[in-house]
Amino acid sequence: LGDISKFNINPFTHKYLAQFAFGDSSPESMAKALLYPRILGTSIATTFGTQLQYFCNEVLASFASVVSGIGIEFVDCTDGRRKYCQVKAGPNTINKDDIKTIVDHFSGIRNLARTNHLDVRQTDCIVGVFYGTEAELSSSYKKIDENYPVYIGADFWHRLTGEPRFYYDLIDAFVEVADEMNSSDLMDSLIKQLAKSFE
Repeated sequence: LGDISKFNINPFTHKYLAQFAFGDSSPESMAKALLYPRILGTSIATTFGTQLQYFCNEVLASFASVVSGIGIEFVDCTDGRRKYCQVKAGPNTINKDDIKTIVDHFSGIRNLARTNHLDVRQTDCIVGVFYGTEAELSSSYKKIDENYPVYIGADFWHRLTGEPRFYYDLIDAFVEVADEMNSSDLMDSLIKQLAKSFE
């Protein structure tokens, strides 16, 4: 992130964002306006989802799927059935346009299973949401849940691991690691490096 060429800078809004957020449009403020969203925003969220899916496959009992549109497959510890799971990070991470795509993937699995005389039930195609509660699910998830189950937070992790408290233990592990993290020196160094590009 110390290389300005790694960013797609919007010349219409960049200076405005620096001024708005930091009170001036100095090179340092412009560098912060580039870095902070990357560090605190969608970049870490995307990495989080990808790495947690990797964790499920490498450490837990799931395995990567070769079925189009499916992130992981696993045997549900609560009902003993194989699940074809599209994983999502949180309760608001899909939009209205994603509904059809997800439902189409699940319908495709069921159609292929019927052709091959496999017992894949509608409840075997699921969306697993890494964190949150059922009450927090967006209307897009709720629409999918009308036809295919959406399991979120503790319920999803319980089904995957068989441990009712696994979700909370996982959160505690993340908190322990976060308590050990301090990247403020690295951020200051990157801001200075980027600020030179604006000078």
